[in-house]
Amino acid sequence: MRVRETKGGLTVQAIGGAHVVLLAFNMDRDKCPGLKGFAIHRTDHTEEDARWLEGMKTFEATDPKMGRGMHHSTRKQPIQDFMWSDYTAQPGCKYTYRVIALKGTPEKLTEFAEVSVTVETEDPKDGKHDVFFNRGATASQEYARRFDNRKPGSQGGDADPVWKWLSRGAHEAILDFIARATGPGFGLRVCAYEFRLKSVLEALGAAHRRKADVEILYDAGKAFPRDENRKVVKATKIKDLCTERLPKPQALSHNKFIVLLKGKKPVAVLTGSTNFSEGGVFGQGNVVHVVDDEKVAADYLAYWESLSGNPNRKELAPELSDLHKIPDNLPPKGTICIFSPRSDASALDYYAKLAGTAEGGLFMTFAFGMNNVFKPVYESGKAKLRYALMEKLLGPGVKKEKIKAATNEMIALRKLPATRFAVGSQLSFSTLDRWLGEKLTNLNTHVKYIHTKFMLVDPLSDDPIVVTGSANFSKASSDANDENMILIRGDKRVADIYLGEYMRLWEHYAFREWATAKAKEAKSKAKTSKVDIAKFGHLDDTDKWWKSHFGNTEWSRVRQYFAGE
Repeated sequence: MRVRETKGGLTVQAIGGAHVVLLAFNMDRDKCPGLKGFAIHRTDHTEEDARWLEGMKTFEATDPKMGRGMHHSTRKQPIQDFMWSDYTAQPGCKYTYRVIALKGTPEKLTEFAEVSVTVETEDPKDGKHDVFFNRGATASQEYARRFDNRKPGSQGGDADPVWKWLSRGAHEAILDFIARATGPGFGLRVCAYEFRLKSVLEALGAAHRRKADVEILYDAGKAFPRDENRKVVKATKIKDLCTERLPKPQALSHNKFIVLLKGKKPVAVLTGSTNFSEGGVFGQGNVVHVVDDEKVAADYLAYWESLSGNPNRKELAPELSDLHKIPDNLPPKGTICIFSPRSDASALDYYAKLAGTAEGGLFMTFAFGMNNVFKPVYESGKAKLRYALMEKLLGPGVKKEKIKAATNEMIALRKLPATRFAVGSQLSFSTLDRWLGEKLTNLNTHVKYIHTKFMLVDPLSDDPIVVTGSANFSKASSDANDENMILIRGDKRVADIYLGEYMRLWEHYAFREWATAKAKEAKSKAKTSKVDIAKFGHLDDTDKWWKSHFGNTEWSRVRQYFAGE
């Protein structure tokens, strides 16, 4: 849901996702001199609670010096940015945000403009598309505060509250979907890459015992994840329900989807980027996406049936290329599917073509580096903002002698005014004086931070496009691996949910990457690993901060785009 209000030269646009509300501000430039920032008051109409939202930065003159990890009211320590996000919002709730522009001095802040917006967050289960993002921030301030960076499961085992907090509804969504197969007449068809989360395998076994028709394909091509898959399949006693998928030549059966049948008729599908593993559900950033659409479910069932005979690529690729054509231009309104492997890299090329159509904003995740077909889009595309959220700046396979040139190429891309890159990172102990040190949950050995694979094309327009599924934006995902993607056009609710979660993860990692770089810089210059709190930890009281948000700067583009200018 999107709401935009203007009063007294101040504009506020609220974009309500499921667990996130994005708040963007704009002011006439001639009213900005003396602006000390924005205070944000939230009224929760569902819980009947009203309070000032809080931040971590303070003015030096009014710093209460409360120690590490503490938050402060934005009425006394305002937000010096034209965008802020409420990550404490809950799904299906109604909130009123009162945004107040402040001037004066740190000791005596005065109100001079105010706008209120009322927004309702989306229910992840309310619609044809149900969207569930896990926490995905495997090292965070909130985890450090709540759980003291302890290992998940170390207190209470499977009952440890850490699991529910990290899942954020993703684990529950998978189990709930399987539970929809209540007995005879229902069926489940599963395709899995990592198939080793005991609770999921047990749920499938329970569905079988309810007399549902359950058939499972899981990857068995390479030692990882084959050996662990086999181990958990044996332990949960569902071997008779399973067929080992052996994609040839050495490719991956990389799907993560479940089709629900009722009366032998496909009615819904669960897909997304989430492997059925502890790391997939509770660790790295991922999404579980449920589609209640018989046509989409039928396409997935037909795909599953094509895979069930264990065909090799030579047999499968032409069949999928013929059955599931790539659109010539934009996808049609509604939801379509693209399946791999294909006879060529046409799927990858099409995703790059779609990215190039973005005019306002492009938002992409790259778990394994940015493929070359997307680099021209980020260098000279039409979109005024081009975001990239990456596990690492470079993907695997870059030869040693080419690392420097490849790194310089990516650095040049991210320095452009229209591009905004964030790379997975964490805050080590003592990186910043007032922030808590963070530790990874260590649930993942391959991808630590960003595993989800999706693209948003003009998400704040009236005709947004969301591309999401199992396929990394790579050549192998197009012409070698078993992969699935859904393309959703024209659904603003889905776009708002995905955009909120994208910005949550992007801001989380952009800050940590910046802080890590600053800590290294400070250490090299002053033999210390701490960032100078006088330069970073305090708010600006010199009337300079807002000036970078105007002109041809990335901050100006962010202000204009998200505030709807």
